[in-house]
Amino acid sequence: QVQLVESGGGLVQAGGSLRLSCAASGSTFSIIVMGWYRQAPGKQREKVAIINNGGTTNYADSVKGRFTISRDNAMNRLYLQMNSLTPEDTAVYFCNAQTYANANLRGYWGQGTQVTVSS
Repeated sequence: QVQLVESGGGLVQAGGSLRLSCAASGSTFSIIVMGWYRQAPGKQREKVAIINNGGTTNYADSVKGRFTISRDNAMNRLYLQMNSLTPEDTAVYFCNAQTYANANLRGYWGQGTQVTVSS
C-alpha cells in the first residue's frame, strides 16, 4: 500500500507561480512512476506530467514550458513547479503513483489539492 498526501494548493493571480508537493509513504520501494493529474469541474481527469524512476519526464502540451515535475532521490516526495499560471489551470490537482509488485500493477491517488487561478 502507498499513501499519498498533496499540499501547496491555493489561490493565485494569473501569471503567478505555485509549487505543489506530494509526500509518499508505505511501500514506496515498489513505485515505478509518479505523476500529477488534474480535474476541472465538468471535465475528465487529465495527465499533467509524469516522471519515472530514471528521471524521464512527460508533459501535457498545455503545460509544457510552464510546469516542471521533479522528485527527490528516493521518490518519496514529488513536486510540481507551476509558473505563468492562467485561469485554465484552475483544477483539483492529484498526485498519482504506479506500483509494480508480485506481478501486479496498481495505482494510488492522493486526496487532491485545489488550485485556483484568478483573472
